[in-house]
Amino acid sequence: MKQQHLQNSPYDSPWSIHQRIKMIIWEYVWLIFCIWTPKPANRWRLFWLRLFGSQIYGKPFVHQRARIQIPWNLILHDRACLGDRANAYTLGVIEIFEHATVGQEVYLCSGTHAFDKPEMNLITKKITIQKNVFIGARAFIMPGVVISENAIVGAGSVITRDVEKNTIVAGNPAKFIKFRTFE
Repeated sequence: MKQQHLQNSPYDSPWSIHQRIKMIIWEYVWLIFCIWTPKPANRWRLFWLRLFGSQIYGKPFVHQRARIQIPWNLILHDRACLGDRANAYTLGVIEIFEHATVGQEVYLCSGTHAFDKPEMNLITKKITIQKNVFIGARAFIMPGVVISENAIVGAGSVITRDVEKNTIVAGNPAKFIKFRTFE
């Protein structure tokens, strides 16, 4: 799902004043109420995410130092994990399914720009991380990518297109390494 945001120039915000105010409030709420909390205070962090519109199913884990740009664009399922200093740049929707782990300092980027237009308006595309995926530290996931079930993304990889089910990929740009086998 691709969404283009209306902008008359590259200097205009794609967000309404109401949205911008809500985003600023969110930033301070996370800073004041969540970033300092110990790991076991996960329920408390989930409470604030829900309050700001995140869709949360079951008991996902969100590290206290994770960064979430726009919480109402985040969907987390049971036992999903958003790791230490992971950056969910949720300009568009990011959905993380059951038992998927987003490692430390991973960057999930759901927004880009229409570089073929003079106004370079914002374009958002949903990122989907399916069940049992593992994304290694400092990987970068581009807008619109689907990482399919049981896939592993190597540390430091740049994912520019969909990752197939049961595969291991790594590199910049990421390339197929091998299929995962389960014994």
